[in-house]
Amino acid sequence: MGLHRCHDTSAGVGNPAYYGDTRTQTISVLNRIKENLEDKGLEMGDIIKLTVFLVGDPANDDVMDFAGFMEGYTEFFGTAEQPNLPARSAFQIARLGQPLMFVEIEAIAARE
Repeated sequence: MGLHRCHDTSAGVGNPAYYGDTRTQTISVLNRIKENLEDKGLEMGDIIKLTVFLVGDPANDDVMDFAGFMEGYTEFFGTAEQPNLPARSAFQIARLGQPLMFVEIEAIAARE
């Protein structure tokens, strides 16, 4: 459910600024998830489970930037506006579909 948007299209594919860092990509993916949920009459508070796949960042010795992910994540979850915290698993993986993509998120939402 989490699709990337280009952060800086003028940077060109292959340039780190094209997709942005882990924090930027997390926010991008979560905004896409939010839009998809809203199209279905759901909201971020309806998410019950997230599976997060993080690629090692070359700027971080090829280790996933979990702190950067959390900076983006906490803009959407555990806030005064949206206090729910879904169950979450996060894994470092070798690669996503494009070089310099660092974040993929699967979300499961349910309404009571």
